[in-house]
Amino acid sequence: MLGFLKNPIVVTAEINMNLLALTVMGLISRLRGLSYPRAVVFDEVYYGQFVSLYMKRIFFVDDSGPPFGHMLLALGGYLGGFDGNFLWNRIGAEYSLNVPVWSLRLLPALAGALCVPLAYQILVEMHFSHCAALGAALLILLENSLITQSRFMLLESILIFFILLAVLCFLKFYNSQSYSAFSGSWWFWLLLTGVACSCAVGVKYMGLFTYMLLLVIAGLHFWHMIGDQNLSNVSLMCHFLARGLALILIPVAIYLSFFYVHLALLYRSGPHDQIMTSAFQASLEGGLARITQGQPLEVAYGSQITLRNVLGKPMQCWLHSHKNTYPIRYDNGRGSSHQQQVTCYPFKDVNNWWIVKDPGMQQLVVSNPPRPVRHGHIVQLVHGITTRYLNTHDVAAPLSPHAQEVSCYIDYNISMPAQNLWRVEIVNRESDTDVWKTILSEVRFVHVNTSAVLKVSLSGASLPEWGYRQLEVVGEKLSKGYHQSMVWNVEEHRYGKSQEQKEREVELHSPTQMDISKNLSFMAKFAELQWKILTLKNEDTEHKYSSSALDWITMDTNIAYWLHPTSGAQIHLIGNILIWASANVAALIYVCLSLWYLVRRRRRIYDIPEDAWQLWASAGRICVGGWAVNYLPFFLMEKTLFLYHYLPALTFQILLIPVVLQHLSNHLCRSLLSKSMFSAFIVAWFSSVYLVYCTFSPVTYGDPALSVAELKDLRWKDSWNILIRKQ
Repeated sequence: MLGFLKNPIVVTAEINMNLLALTVMGLISRLRGLSYPRAVVFDEVYYGQFVSLYMKRIFFVDDSGPPFGHMLLALGGYLGGFDGNFLWNRIGAEYSLNVPVWSLRLLPALAGALCVPLAYQILVEMHFSHCAALGAALLILLENSLITQSRFMLLESILIFFILLAVLCFLKFYNSQSYSAFSGSWWFWLLLTGVACSCAVGVKYMGLFTYMLLLVIAGLHFWHMIGDQNLSNVSLMCHFLARGLALILIPVAIYLSFFYVHLALLYRSGPHDQIMTSAFQASLEGGLARITQGQPLEVAYGSQITLRNVLGKPMQCWLHSHKNTYPIRYDNGRGSSHQQQVTCYPFKDVNNWWIVKDPGMQQLVVSNPPRPVRHGHIVQLVHGITTRYLNTHDVAAPLSPHAQEVSCYIDYNISMPAQNLWRVEIVNRESDTDVWKTILSEVRFVHVNTSAVLKVSLSGASLPEWGYRQLEVVGEKLSKGYHQSMVWNVEEHRYGKSQEQKEREVELHSPTQMDISKNLSFMAKFAELQWKILTLKNEDTEHKYSSSALDWITMDTNIAYWLHPTSGAQIHLIGNILIWASANVAALIYVCLSLWYLVRRRRRIYDIPEDAWQLWASAGRICVGGWAVNYLPFFLMEKTLFLYHYLPALTFQILLIPVVLQHLSNHLCRSLLSKSMFSAFIVAWFSSVYLVYCTFSPVTYGDPALSVAELKDLRWKDSWNILIRKQ
């Protein structure tokens, strides 16, 4: 029974020394001197703010993309014991002692280092030689721009890592298809492809480009499988479902999990939550939640409410009135009703309170039991402080003459009777009997007499001095269209108890204290946050180092990341110009050769064997396709662009260089002499690549400091902005 103990247990392992050596070299190139400089470098000033907010559990919205990349940066801060206390307000600011610089920069550096062995394995899985794979890895290793971007608290290296990991996993899955479909390794690489794709998209939406490329390649592969008569219908259906599960459903689930963790971590109110809806704000600890916690849920006749416009643009604002009236005549000569002004005010104020009144009764307090207001009910809105009724009539609005003026009615004893009845329409109702609810219900107010809808003017213009620069509120004739400017929600709410005006004014100034909580579901919060990320756009301003997509191919631009305050030491995002030029040449050769082969094959002339053609075409789908999908979309984007946006596309283009070199060596260099000369050329070219890498290393690592003459010598292009101090 114990006979197996008679012989020793032996474990054997195969170690790819090329892979091991490349990994070590990648780690050395990215990790050495990682804490230098101990100062804020370029976009660290941007991402560092979010890391601090994570440490303090304060909610934020970043319109640049999903939260996974930010969470990875925050993980580095957490592992280093960062407390979040640092003022990220200036590039070049010295880090205080409580900031774990090495830890914050560690994960991007590790991701950048691991891109080196990933490049090697991708070429191997594409069935190119180990020599070509080694060349691809060394080019990634010696590319100065990839090194620079990897060594700081930035996201591009993490994005490129997950992109390359997704490509590698897909290739391993694809290669295992022919001999071990539905095996453990087949499932592992297929599932890991989906995971890596979701991580890439979760870091930056640029990852979506490679994800879509792999989906297209997977779709084409399955299309060819349909024509395989050896596969049964059941087998094809299993393949289809497996790919749908691993490449669509699981990535979507993982993407949702990023937001779930993000929202679970950031549960405290902060400055960014002001752009969210009242319901979202009320779900956060502090801020609005402190005001709204325990409010009555159902709006009833006699309720005292504040109404927040759902649009939130150009800024959040509340329906507001004050004692001042519209001027008798505007500057352009048009007349007004001279009624009390109604505006949308971007600050909390006692004049934002309104009372929901039953038109058939005089009381302004909630009855016992309360009578809730439902969808379709007719109400009057009474301004709490002035007790005048919300009104609109056929008078042109001050800034929007095509719409009706909205006012609080003053009886001047002239032929302009009050028109103050409004129909409540709950936009997000589930049935036509829904009750109007605090925070949760989004409502429109339709004027009974004119069918105009109460809304904030879309022009976003502020009223003149007579309107205290507040936002214009108008009545727009009801149409089939729908816009958030027409929608309001109750943010603060209390049940009115005081019938006398003086007592009611005291009541309006006091905080609400009732006990009902309102929690949004995760999916509701996710949908709102995702929509804000996609639609919220900061004002794009021209940046000193912004560039166009055309500048990237020939590297006609650079970015100064950091400058030492006293010496000439500086760090630039500037690439190995020989690698960039070689990548462009390789892409041009690939396109020209491919067109040549296609035309010749159309004429039934086969210049290379079929297996070589399939290898050449599959490499193009990955390398040229990866370059195209990660580069061409930037020509359609209306945003401020920087050189680092090109790095994912550049990575695919670099992988193409050894592909083209091996193809030229195998199929165009036919004689021994030509092969020898070609090999000598490659050695000389690689030596030049290394020499360029060494030349620009001082501005890649920021060390050593260079003299003025040495800095001028690095300006190989007139368009490069190398910083030189005035003597």
